[in-house]
Amino acid sequence: MTALQLDRRARAARIGEILDQEFPDPAIPLDHQDPYQLLVAVILSAQCTDARVNIVTPALFRRAPDAAALAKMTPAQILPFIKTCGLAPGKAKSLAAMARSLVANHGGTVPNDMNALEELAGVGHKTASVVMVQAFGVPAFPVDTHIHRLAARWQLSRARSVEETETDLKALYPQDRWSKLHLQIIYFGRKYCPALRHDVAACPICSWAMSKARATREARGLHPARPARKRA
Repeated sequence: MTALQLDRRARAARIGEILDQEFPDPAIPLDHQDPYQLLVAVILSAQCTDARVNIVTPALFRRAPDAAALAKMTPAQILPFIKTCGLAPGKAKSLAAMARSLVANHGGTVPNDMNALEELAGVGHKTASVVMVQAFGVPAFPVDTHIHRLAARWQLSRARSVEETETDLKALYPQDRWSKLHLQIIYFGRKYCPALRHDVAACPICSWAMSKARATREARGLHPARPARKRA
């Protein structure tokens, strides 16, 4: 193992300790009662806050408590329920298509299979990973652009893509920590690590884990290029 790998593993261990101290028992931020509701909520959460999703889903779930009911709705009928979420028209189309596929191909049940989930409308690798780990308890490490950014700040990944970041984080932490770490990093980022106007010196992790070069770039507003956007 190289010196760089040893340094990264030591950094990862210390970061894990801080995350455990800050958020020892992180709650799943999206309200849901079953895999179907979780899948809908995660689709809606793209370009939208979890708080907003939790506001709009109760009425939608009363109207469409399962995939069969949602499959009978048109995008135009779904849209009023989710119109305050970002990208609502596209999400309405995705939800309608996703529900129809669940009914036609899976008996209206959310499949416990990563590949089958990724074939559904509006579902990419990150969304499928969230459903697998939070609905079915299957080890996964969902990585979105926020986790991608923090992994780069903390020098846990070269972070050239969200896929590479996922691979690097999985290599640094054991499987039984992936689900918890995913949530811990999200909550930590919300509390301490905004994308803009980030106070590096006040951050319990960035203050020592971020490279001086990156801290200087961010202070000057020169952020690294964003990763190519993938389906959520």
